[in-house]
Amino acid sequence: MSRNSLQFLRPCLNRRFQPVAKPEHARIYRSIQRRFAQTASSDALTGPHDVEKQKRLDQLRKMRPLNDYHPRLVHTAGVEALSVRNFQAKYDDIQETKTDLVSVFGRVRSVRLLGSKLMFLDIERDGQRLQAMIEVKKLMPGDTTLEESFKSFKKVIRNGDWVSVKGNPTKTSTGQLSVLATDIPQILAPCLHHLPEKVESAETLARRPHIHQLTNEEPAEILRLRALIYDYIRGSFRQDGFLEVETPIFDVGAGGAIARPFETVANELSNMPVRLRIAPELNLKRLVVGGQDRIFEIGRVFRNEGVDNTHNPEFSICEFYEVGATLPSLIERTEKLIQGLHTAIEALRSTHFPSLVQPTDISFESPFAQLPFIPTIEKASGRKLPDLASANAVTDVLAMFEDLDLLIPPNATLPRLLDALAEEYIEPLCKNPTFITQHPEALSPLSKSYVDENTGQRVASRVELFINSREYVNAYEEENSPFEQRRKFMQQMDFHAEGEGAIDESYLEALEWGMPPTGGWGCGLDRFVMLFANKKRIADVLPFGTLRNVVSIAKKK
Repeated sequence: MSRNSLQFLRPCLNRRFQPVAKPEHARIYRSIQRRFAQTASSDALTGPHDVEKQKRLDQLRKMRPLNDYHPRLVHTAGVEALSVRNFQAKYDDIQETKTDLVSVFGRVRSVRLLGSKLMFLDIERDGQRLQAMIEVKKLMPGDTTLEESFKSFKKVIRNGDWVSVKGNPTKTSTGQLSVLATDIPQILAPCLHHLPEKVESAETLARRPHIHQLTNEEPAEILRLRALIYDYIRGSFRQDGFLEVETPIFDVGAGGAIARPFETVANELSNMPVRLRIAPELNLKRLVVGGQDRIFEIGRVFRNEGVDNTHNPEFSICEFYEVGATLPSLIERTEKLIQGLHTAIEALRSTHFPSLVQPTDISFESPFAQLPFIPTIEKASGRKLPDLASANAVTDVLAMFEDLDLLIPPNATLPRLLDALAEEYIEPLCKNPTFITQHPEALSPLSKSYVDENTGQRVASRVELFINSREYVNAYEEENSPFEQRRKFMQQMDFHAEGEGAIDESYLEALEWGMPPTGGWGCGLDRFVMLFANKKRIADVLPFGTLRNVVSIAKKK
């Protein structure tokens, strides 16, 4: 077969065959090109923008240069500057227009036109709304261009703009408190995008948390709830004589808990590797050794592990250490704190968090239930746990898993197997606040331990508080013997042979100076916010979501 007879198979290789675009295809292609060029356009002053933003910019430019739309906030002599909240508090009882001259500013939430010479704006600041009336005939006399200025203002004002209104306090015929403008309102910061009533797109909410807050009351209420929880816990400890302290976030070690840390380097220290703390525990106990009697810390910790509904690599915790505290006193303090926190939140829910649903199916009455770790598993499973201190403990527990047809966790160390048993047989029993007690020693390397006379097993002087099958508090009598602590550190290294850390010799050296009998306590604050906001996902109570959300915010939209 000749070469010429095969040219139709690859016409692009033959100059005699030229592609021909149909007119309708060409029009569609050019339209797509123009649309892409519009959405990807940008300039040095305004940055990248889409068609909608371009229209908004053109609209604003018709009135004045763009740089004039963000003036300094200047208070005029003889005009009292008030927040919306303070304006409402001061003038709520008036019955007629006052001669007081005031200024208020806020974000426009509603624009309503009544004819050509009357406009109503609803402005909002700090969750409070106020109506502003702009009526041409009531504006300051002497300006012959008022009507034109009013028309121009009507054309550019939109929901989302920040405006300042100067005028007189008044009540409308329907009794609504308002500010009657004496000047054309001043735009302080225009919104360059359309402000939607509601955003349903999970991707948009994840990448633009500020839009979520602008279109939903819930994020602000969760922020207020979080602040109340922090304030209440902080106030409770201070009232009981605790000293609030801060410990380093950067350290050579990681801090005490069993977790994988984030690692970085300190350039100023010859590129020495350092870690973000996974817990403040060891440094707080160093302060106890140094003579502090009652201390607590509220702060951030970091664990380079998974992201799921209840875990985020960066989260907030509270820990306290009290010399002389024992398990009974730790339990009593925990019950008092949780009950008081619940009471304080419910007293303010209707006024401060009205959109957050109350967790009605949980009882916070004391005393909280207690479930001993080993007896509860043995009763629920119908099997007796082997001697957990023996050399064959892992093999024997694995046989128990096989017998019960349970899923064996990956890298099945003794602590992981015991955690899996607790998740299967104990945690589902913890709907109302419940203390899990007498954990096997292998699960608690920093806790004192003893032989339980009922089971004959070595158990920790430890309690965990679970609510709705989720852990909230971990507390124990601290191991203060440097010899026992070294043994338990070595035991943990055997459990985690994959190299999850080394013995912290500096901490053991601190114990050698003598640490008194001490009770330690820690809680995850984000989980308390989840509990009282009735949320199932930690992302819903973090203002910028989980680590995945934070990373996506910086990605190209």
